[in-house]
Amino acid sequence: MSNLNTVHVNNIAAATSDKEVKDFFSFCGKITDIQIAPEGETKTATVTFEKDTAAKTALLLNNTQLGPNHLAVTGAAQPEEPPRQQSPGGGDKAELSQEEKPRARIFAEYLAHGYVIGDAALQRAIELDHQHGVSTRFVNTLHQLDGKYHATDRARSADQSYGISSHANTLLTGLGSYFEKAANTPTGQRLVGFYTQGQRQVQDIHQEARRLAELKKQAHGGSAYKAAGLDRFFGEHKDAPTTGGAGASAGPTTAATPAGAPATGATSSTAASTETPKFDPPPTAPVS
Repeated sequence: MSNLNTVHVNNIAAATSDKEVKDFFSFCGKITDIQIAPEGETKTATVTFEKDTAAKTALLLNNTQLGPNHLAVTGAAQPEEPPRQQSPGGGDKAELSQEEKPRARIFAEYLAHGYVIGDAALQRAIELDHQHGVSTRFVNTLHQLDGKYHATDRARSADQSYGISSHANTLLTGLGSYFEKAANTPTGQRLVGFYTQGQRQVQDIHQEARRLAELKKQAHGGSAYKAAGLDRFFGEHKDAPTTGGAGASAGPTTAATPAGAPATGATSSTAASTETPKFDPPPTAPVS
């Protein structure tokens, strides 16, 4: 009998590291086991998640690009089927697991981290969220956590950090990323609308991805270069002299592209196209 929690991945580029593969699929949910093996000029992977919900999200990544190759993702689960476990979040926790989030939110996180997700996959994520009532359960969970940690009240008071708790305010994935300057501001209204309206559009996901990318940028002192992780590959960014040539500024200029719009940066250089720097995986992902 096939495991509904497992997906099989083919056509992984040989240059794509095992860690990159694990980080990529960890956005879908907690991984309990991953096996990666070479197959000819490419690699294959078998990824087993803790919950079938994560596997169904991973199936939506079929034909999505990782490194230079487009992945082929298959499995026994069917994304159209509702999750077997639909227990609402809550309890004494201050975090939201990846499995509890709408797929539209998960894909916004992918885009914010520099991955390329096609509009067809984004549209399918929106349709499945609406079909399964995921957004309604998610909003109820947000309200429960907001009532406990008062994220909206704290966000309304100032532009400074939300000060909820180190767990509840985890960048990109914590409560602070859902409550920005409260609902009585234009930004807050758009944000609340994204998570409460059942009929989202693909452009709404791109907009949310840009906002999440900006949060990441702010956490790195306003540097898109550091937010993209390029300093780990090319060293600290040095501003080019005002009369300097194009070669001196080519790397940083490309790195300054917001992570929410990664397509233009994917072909900036040979190094970037084969080993694109990524942010850390979500805090819910297992640590190697």
